[in-house]
Amino acid sequence: MTAAPDATPRAASPVAFLFAAWFVALSASLAVLFIGEVLGQTPCNLCWFQRAFMFPLAVILGVAAWRADLSIWRYAAPLAVLGGAVALYHSLLYAGIVPAPIVPCTASGPSCTDDAMLILGLPIPLLSLLTFGAILVLLIQLRRISI
Repeated sequence: MTAAPDATPRAASPVAFLFAAWFVALSASLAVLFIGEVLGQTPCNLCWFQRAFMFPLAVILGVAAWRADLSIWRYAAPLAVLGGAVALYHSLLYAGIVPAPIVPCTASGPSCTDDAMLILGLPIPLLSLLTFGAILVLLIQLRRISI
């Protein structure tokens, strides 16, 4: 006679949330490197600031995932919040809600409003905002279930 499978749902592992946050940060970092280095799209100043917050997230979340350091949310969440704030401002500029024009980095460089800066029909500033938001949600879940 075999035992009946356990019907109670299991709580998600905190390490799973940590690995998911790292995967999102790593994917975003590799994507912007591909856009900049392979496709040759020069990032604007606000994109550089967003990268300044995303690249360290990919590194520290990766190290934390490798070491199963569940307290990393204390250090990673401020980076995600600050990067998300820059991305929010950038998205508001893109949408025209904040009355300042987005200008290309150089006279011959790309602009964030250019069609070449859309991925899956979404502008890069909005994708950045969604990415920082996803990382922050995963870190909040990590904190919630690891305490």
